[in-house]
Amino acid sequence: MCRICSAETLEKTRQEIRLRSDPSTPCIAVCAGAGCLASGAAEVIAAFEVELESRGLTAAITTRGTGCPGFCERGPIVVIHPQEICYLQVKPADVAEIVATTLVDKQLVERLLYVDPATGSKITREADIPFYKNQQRNILGANSRIDSKSLDDYLAIDGYAALAKALLQMSPDQVLEEIKRSNLRGRGGGGFPVWRKWAESRNAADPTRYVIVNADEGDPGAFMDRALIEGNPHSILEGLIIGAYAVGAHQGFIYVRQEYPLAVENVNLAIRQAEKSGLLGNDILGSGFDFRVQVHKGAGAFVCGESSALMTALEGRAGEPRPKYIHTAVKGVWDKPSVLNNVETWANVPLIIHQSADWFAQFGTAGCKGTKIFSLVGKITNTGLVEVPMGVSLRQIVEQIGGGIPAGKRFKAVQTGGPSGGCIPASQLDLKVDFDELTKAGSMMGSGGMIVMDEDTCMVDIARYFLNFLQDESCGKCTPCREGIRQMLKVLNDITTGKGHEGDIELLEDLAATTIGASLCALGKSAPNPVLSTLKYFRHEYEEHIKNKNCPAYACKSLLAFNIDADKCKACGTCRRSCPAAAISGAKQQVHVVDQQKCTRCGTCFSVCPSAFGAVQRLSGAAAASVSATMTLAPEETG
Repeated sequence: MCRICSAETLEKTRQEIRLRSDPSTPCIAVCAGAGCLASGAAEVIAAFEVELESRGLTAAITTRGTGCPGFCERGPIVVIHPQEICYLQVKPADVAEIVATTLVDKQLVERLLYVDPATGSKITREADIPFYKNQQRNILGANSRIDSKSLDDYLAIDGYAALAKALLQMSPDQVLEEIKRSNLRGRGGGGFPVWRKWAESRNAADPTRYVIVNADEGDPGAFMDRALIEGNPHSILEGLIIGAYAVGAHQGFIYVRQEYPLAVENVNLAIRQAEKSGLLGNDILGSGFDFRVQVHKGAGAFVCGESSALMTALEGRAGEPRPKYIHTAVKGVWDKPSVLNNVETWANVPLIIHQSADWFAQFGTAGCKGTKIFSLVGKITNTGLVEVPMGVSLRQIVEQIGGGIPAGKRFKAVQTGGPSGGCIPASQLDLKVDFDELTKAGSMMGSGGMIVMDEDTCMVDIARYFLNFLQDESCGKCTPCREGIRQMLKVLNDITTGKGHEGDIELLEDLAATTIGASLCALGKSAPNPVLSTLKYFRHEYEEHIKNKNCPAYACKSLLAFNIDADKCKACGTCRRSCPAAAISGAKQQVHVVDQQKCTRCGTCFSVCPSAFGAVQRLSGAAAASVSATMTLAPEETG
């Protein structure tokens, strides 16, 4: 007998859960997402349990391991409810003090609070921290409110209410119409209207249809989908069941990266819980609708983020894309109509059905409704996951939420859209972030990766880095992608190592155009974006590398040299002791000298030389070539 067999039993179960939970009871919520676990969150949770038991407080105070709240670099994060006191970078050794000071004596542990770098003031409440305060956390907000392994916690925040509404109060056509009114666009990168894909599959002649969650998140530095499926797996399941009902599917798949073990564990647990409770399987909530879900672990191929390649892998074959003469919504897995959306897209569906399309459409722009989650990483003060309404400016994300560039450096560019995205310069910081505006700027939304770069970043080298990644991840099936990327990378390698020639820029542009026009799938068609966008906004850097063998950002090692100014050297020995290659000679009272043949151009000497001396010189171009050509001299005695 299922636990929840009707809308009535669902609501009764929900009320019973809420009655068992007193909102005034202190609760210690510890982030148990993958990032915080890597920083020791499991040990922190265990320490709280031991401390509470030793004080006899287990009945009065509860603990909860939650999903990722987003402020990953400050983990492990502990939030004490109901006051919402937020402690950052908590260690097991801090636990006894937190319990004694905050939970017993009702005082704050000041040293664990967030310090606003702008004012120097300490902030107590999580919601008041600028990183969170400037977001609109419609989806991510639930992560920190529930135990990611608890169905009861999800039910307590109106979980599966949208499913009951869809199955018992709406027809499939009405569900489809509500998604259409919301103007939800796919969050996986293309921004295609969700309702169109669903309608195309629903109207397909073949009655056997599938719905699929794309959790094959392969962009470097991106972890939005991982955080959602780890932290709130039931929201993804609920969205998937609603989508299946709308298109007439009775089988679903969750394609998740095998490198996401916690996500695999949590979503499998959620499926078992839903099946046991009657929220998955036959006659869900007494509606007559049957649906089952299977988890498929991907083998780590970046190209399997592309729809046809993912579906080929689901069939048990090598994950390679295929021509889409007919959309996968009509002929997908096993040539059956298949709806594929990414994790974030499915997570929006319950919100739209439960809260209404009008509620969802209040956020965002005319053409792009709702919010978007970004993975904000790179040369930025605050790294982590941020959720903002469509249409906010890059400046708001970088400066207000991200806290600007650390160490007094200047902002140079931000790369959006993953390795196939484009680099947007400082002059475009006021650009509104949505699918259409980013595309116009020469980049794209992608799944939501956002990598910030400062003045020390070489844009030619950045293009080379991403092309190198894409070459490794190309499946090699079609010649334009396989050879186009390889040849562009060869040119970029030459330019960054001082072997560039006149005409290389034009050659890159020709190769890019051919690769875009002739590649089979989106990987090849978007791969030239890093090259074309950096050429558009930073062409002068390419010209400097080619004409003058000079890297203006001092990042390309082959074009660098480090030298010690004899007039400024105080023979302190800091650079010599820090050099990992033992390339610096000198002794007390002797000017230090860099052996250019041993030097690996790591820059350590430049970094550690006291700023008061400024003796180590970082050289590029002709000056570097001149120094590298000289023989290493014997150390001189200083005055």
